[in-house]
Amino acid sequence: MRIISSLAICSSLVFGIACGGSQPEPEAPRPVEDPTPAPPAAMEPPATDHAEAKSEPAPAPAPKTVTVTLEAKSASKLTGQATLTEEAGGVKVALEVAGIKPGEHGAHVHETPDCSAPDAKSAGSHYNPDKHDHGLPGAAARHIGDLGNLTADKDGKAKLEITLEGANLKADDPHSLLGRSIIVHEKKDDGSQPVGNAGGRIGCGVIKE
Repeated sequence: MRIISSLAICSSLVFGIACGGSQPEPEAPRPVEDPTPAPPAAMEPPATDHAEAKSEPAPAPAPKTVTVTLEAKSASKLTGQATLTEEAGGVKVALEVAGIKPGEHGAHVHETPDCSAPDAKSAGSHYNPDKHDHGLPGAAARHIGDLGNLTADKDGKAKLEITLEGANLKADDPHSLLGRSIIVHEKKDDGSQPVGNAGGRIGCGVIKE
């Protein structure tokens, strides 16, 4: 019986060695995954062209300006020019002449753009689209082209600056000064009817673009 028991024990040992003998090592525990999802990566804002995003407003257009050259008429020695500038509510007229007698000389806008006649009669009468009475600056009613008087110094030089309210420099407008003439007279405009009794026309210039 002892022999059988020894054999049994031996068989068990042999079988244990054949099947691997030593115990298998335990597996390392797997890390537990965090169920909370990772926040999305921060997105870069799209590139913008600052020149486009902050474009400068377009500049306001420059006021419309017309320059008129005056020529001598009625055997005078007048030289000069007028600058007309459109502004809110009217047209500013800056008139400058030389070569005229000292004293006052009437000036007006006339209706026709024609200075061809030696006495400038080709420029027609005063420009008066609203059919008002003639008047000096400041009068309640006057022609839209009534400029008043220039006062020449002892050297025959004179300047005048006035704004003609209601006038403009728009093409084909009934109150436009375009397509008219500027006349300087030999005498003072006294404000009387119908045209101020200012005498002959010693200077003329066509108002055109």
